[in-house]
Amino acid sequence: MSEIKVTQVKSAIGSKPKHRGSLRALGLTKLGSSNVLPDRPEIRGMIARVAHLVEVQDAKE
Repeated sequence: MSEIKVTQVKSAIGSKPKHRGSLRALGLTKLGSSNVLPDRPEIRGMIARVAHLVEVQDAKE
């Protein structure tokens, strides 16, 4: 299964509680933190909710 690297590039201060919860579920705790996750529909849905706060790359890069 392929993997993606998700990096938080914008602060969650002032964002909605659901957005902060999605960041926490993705394993992103503070600005600049990254996490490698499996490329599944559930993960893609969380990323879509916080797309304005994160950057997504292929994990092989």
